[in-house]
Amino acid sequence: MPDLIAQGSRPQDRWRRGLPPTGGEVVLGRTAEPWATVWDDRISRKHAVICWNGNQLVVQKLSEARNAIFYRGQQRERFGVQIGEHFVIGQTTFTLVDQQVHFSQQISPAFNEQTFSAHLLRQNRYRDADRRIEVLGKLPEIIAGSSSDEELCMRIVNVMLLGIPQAAFVAIVKLKSHPDEKLAEVVLGDSGASKIVKETRPDPRTSADSLDILHWDCRSLSGHHFTPSGQLVRRAVQTSESVLHIWNRAVGSESFTQSENVDWAFCTPILSDACPAWAIYVAGDFAAPGQMLASDGADEVDALQDDLKFAELTGTTLGALRQIRSLQRRQDSLRHFFAPVVLEALSQRDPDQVLSPRQTDVTVMFCDLRGFSKRSEDSADRLLELLQRVSDALGIMTHHILRNGGVVGDFHGDAAMGFWGWPIAEQQSIQHACQAALAIRSEFEKTAQQSAHPLADFRAGIGISSGPAVAGRIGTTDQVKVTVFGPVVNLAARLETMTKQLQASILVDEPTATWVREKVPTSILRIRRVAKVQPFGMNTPLVVSELLPPCGEDSFLTDAHIEAYENALEHFLEGRWPEAFRFLHQVPAEDRVKDFLTVFIAQHQRTPPSGWQGVIQLPGK
Repeated sequence: MPDLIAQGSRPQDRWRRGLPPTGGEVVLGRTAEPWATVWDDRISRKHAVICWNGNQLVVQKLSEARNAIFYRGQQRERFGVQIGEHFVIGQTTFTLVDQQVHFSQQISPAFNEQTFSAHLLRQNRYRDADRRIEVLGKLPEIIAGSSSDEELCMRIVNVMLLGIPQAAFVAIVKLKSHPDEKLAEVVLGDSGASKIVKETRPDPRTSADSLDILHWDCRSLSGHHFTPSGQLVRRAVQTSESVLHIWNRAVGSESFTQSENVDWAFCTPILSDACPAWAIYVAGDFAAPGQMLASDGADEVDALQDDLKFAELTGTTLGALRQIRSLQRRQDSLRHFFAPVVLEALSQRDPDQVLSPRQTDVTVMFCDLRGFSKRSEDSADRLLELLQRVSDALGIMTHHILRNGGVVGDFHGDAAMGFWGWPIAEQQSIQHACQAALAIRSEFEKTAQQSAHPLADFRAGIGISSGPAVAGRIGTTDQVKVTVFGPVVNLAARLETMTKQLQASILVDEPTATWVREKVPTSILRIRRVAKVQPFGMNTPLVVSELLPPCGEDSFLTDAHIEAYENALEHFLEGRWPEAFRFLHQVPAEDRVKDFLTVFIAQHQRTPPSGWQGVIQLPGK
């Protein structure tokens, strides 16, 4: 297939792309990726549709295009472009070419051959330092916006053509000689234009010596075909040194590395783990074609060393950018497995050190989904729909855990566990856990007010506890996960269970409640003690408290209501139940938590049982 070349007003504003198969349409425009011309504000976001019909390129201007398209000097709405012709939109010229690239496996006799190590090239000083530095200074800007490897290679080739005026042909090539490496499969059209379509692993028996062109371009817009030397590429990649060949056309040899009017070619390997067996191939001619070279070609070699150094620095930049992108992709792939706070720690410290289990003070939150059992019965014949709804509900929990700096430690059916205080110890862990809990409760309350919402009938019960635990990579030799282990985890789970019995949506243990009372103003978080209970199966009584939002839209309880309830609790613990009953009546009737004490007092005819210690035995979990 032919290629379409777009060239803007500046040399770096350029791309070459292979046309899609016959009948395939492409949109040209300022934002029409990947065929965008971002440099030209006279081109509309979507300006024209192009299609190769097998004989010519059909161009159709779109109705939303602002400016005209010029073909053969006239404004045209629809026209056909032949090979070698061009059309203009704004300040950009689009040229249709049919140039082919085939690697030559023949050994062409070189008049002069030199090899250069990266270390040697870096020691040499530029003869035209000002111009080279100007181009290199633009390098980050030119290639930073590339969204893919294909785009990155295209921009690197443009930089090479910009930085080496004598270059007639530039390509980024790849020697597939690493059978264990994951490669990008490159499909070449008739013109040699490349497109990365999928990743695969090459068969070393069939492709050990094959070469791929990741992208190429040339200055000439004529029908020249190019035959870069496969031998030159292999030698450069295998030796990890730049290799330069110079041919003397005046000597009368007809065997050149590429085509007519090519005097020299060099190949610079890209020495980066992110670009295995990649190289930059450049070929061109000298200023005076046909001129007899010096007996040893030394002057020409010296003249080309600046170009070699420029190629080496450009290749180093390319390798570094791909390395950064590789690390970013790895980090992105871990986002589903690690919380942002863990990823941040992993980026700064040794992973084994970060993930190794260690004892630390943590705050643990268990969040259980209410209404799941009933919905699972009602949706027995729509399990996939139910799964999606439960996933959305769990997503609310995990979103607010992560948003408030926590780590999602585990899932237990329709419950999620998060924890704070690891991998980095933090003084505000308790506050962050409490704010996450209130945010979860608030979001479920909002969905409950929308009868048509998929999560309208779901609620959440939350338990929070604080204390020492072991956090990190925990598991067996076969499987591990990042989580937390210890009694504090079990207590958080028990507190979550108790929310059903005490009619409180969020319950916290005594260390958590004490810290919030002492460290956090009531304009952010509020705490009220609920009762002193002995959970089923536990020997030690617990003072449990309810976590409440500040007084306002999210809570009908005022500070005076909380004070009245806690006065009632004090009388209740001390056995003065009539006084406790009187204070409870000062709490609004819609407060379901007060019903727990009210019912307990009423069941015992307002009289404490014999031997009363203030502890309520909870029946079952």
